[in-house]
Amino acid sequence: MMNTLTKPANAAFFAALVMFAALCGAWYFQYQLGYAPCPLCYQQRIPYYFAIPLGLVLAALALYGGNRTLVRYGLYLLALILVVSVGLGVFHAGVEWKLWQGPTTCSSGAPVNAPVGNILDALKKPIRAVPCDEAAWRLFGISLAGYNALISALAALVAFLGARRA
Repeated sequence: MMNTLTKPANAAFFAALVMFAALCGAWYFQYQLGYAPCPLCYQQRIPYYFAIPLGLVLAALALYGGNRTLVRYGLYLLALILVVSVGLGVFHAGVEWKLWQGPTTCSSGAPVNAPVGNILDALKKPIRAVPCDEAAWRLFGISLAGYNALISALAALVAFLGARRA
């Protein structure tokens, strides 16, 4: 299976698909289950917005006979973007475990449920900031930030192996 997965087109598509699934999962937790993201959660999504389209473009290039050198270096770039995602996830997980301090925006972050409409009514309603140092959800002791790091690491590994085969 790993041999098939590391073909350049498959590796690029796999990385894009995994990152898209992870992003959909984050949106599900946010919009369906009501878990408001903290500032670090939003930062962790940024590499996804680059990795998904890049992976799809590289998969198309590899499938339809694009320049192999371009595909190879594109996969290395994709792996690098995913390694950045791993770093962001590890950093956030470390903040949640109190191994180090998070940015100051995490203690007094932007409002997550700021009311819209009448200004006087808005001033009466409480505004809750989401702290970065509290995991909103865990499974087997791993938070969403930890799962982001693990998922990104898997996708980065596959992209790297695909680049080596290109």
